[in-house]
Amino acid sequence: MNTFTNTKQARPVFPFTAIVGQEEMKLALILNVIDPKIGGVMIMGDRGTGKSTTVRALVDLLPEIKVVENDLFNSDPDDPELMSEEVRNLIQKNEPLNITTKKIPMIDLPLGATEDRVCGTIDIEKALTEGVKAFEPGLLAAANRGILYVDEVNLLDDHLVDVLLDSAASGWNTVEREGISISHPARFILVGSGNPEEGELRPQLLDRFGMHAQIGTVKEPHLRVKIVEQRAKFDESPLEFRKNYEHLQNQLRDKIIKARDILKNVEIDNEYRIKISEICSELNVDGLRGDIVTNRAAKAIAAFEGRTQVTPQDIFRIIPLCLRHRLRKDPLESIDSGDKIRDLFLRNFDAITN
Repeated sequence: MNTFTNTKQARPVFPFTAIVGQEEMKLALILNVIDPKIGGVMIMGDRGTGKSTTVRALVDLLPEIKVVENDLFNSDPDDPELMSEEVRNLIQKNEPLNITTKKIPMIDLPLGATEDRVCGTIDIEKALTEGVKAFEPGLLAAANRGILYVDEVNLLDDHLVDVLLDSAASGWNTVEREGISISHPARFILVGSGNPEEGELRPQLLDRFGMHAQIGTVKEPHLRVKIVEQRAKFDESPLEFRKNYEHLQNQLRDKIIKARDILKNVEIDNEYRIKISEICSELNVDGLRGDIVTNRAAKAIAAFEGRTQVTPQDIFRIIPLCLRHRLRKDPLESIDSGDKIRDLFLRNFDAITN
């Protein structure tokens, strides 16, 4: 079913393909949808630059997923790694499952959320008196197979950020209380956004985000006029505005679906892998996350372009997004971290076509 033109939608969403500018942010989000193992996106930029609008537009664009009906974890009926324990037990007993489709979920994490609200709670009294694991799922359960969006992530409690990143990395959430332990799948794309004026994330936490997109207020007057006009048209007649972008939306959706299908066949030359690691080493990037994410993102962008072979141009486009937040801060350095990475790339790769 094509949900894009669903007139019953209570709150029409601004179309992803109508968003002007902010190419870094849009590319990072699309690549994470193609390969969620990239590890999410941290979007840093000024207020009013369309961060949350873009994330919601992406979710609206994505195809529906198959889920087990009335399951609180959006269980995938075909993948045991994405099933709740209850669904796995039903399959083992050969009991039939009611299967339906739904839009990929997008869960907003409120700033004041507690750990119980995020991870879920265990009703100890019920567990002890009735002998059952009484679990009340939290936001991580609702976000399984979807997108978890944290606005102003730099204002979130560090402990809570740790919990989110651990779940995003492992794909599982475990709640333990009074000797009782419950685990459930929590495989989601973590998208954080924030305003650098309100403080940066700790480097250890920043490093855990796969990609980092920097966005700013559009400066070009003609683009600013276009953005204002687009918004005015959408506010005046959202359904009509969305209809004008239906063809572009469907094209991009099909391109993403195709990219996800061919991703497993995409290859990257060993020579390019070595060059990527040389760049990470020369930039003094701690650990190997930078190397791993850059390789994954390069494959994802090749798949997005419909190719099964990574080119230097692919790497050039994504390497600043993968490494800029992993560089050690030098307050005396005037060059932008993205430009520094691009310059080093050009020196390491013999030729690049811009």
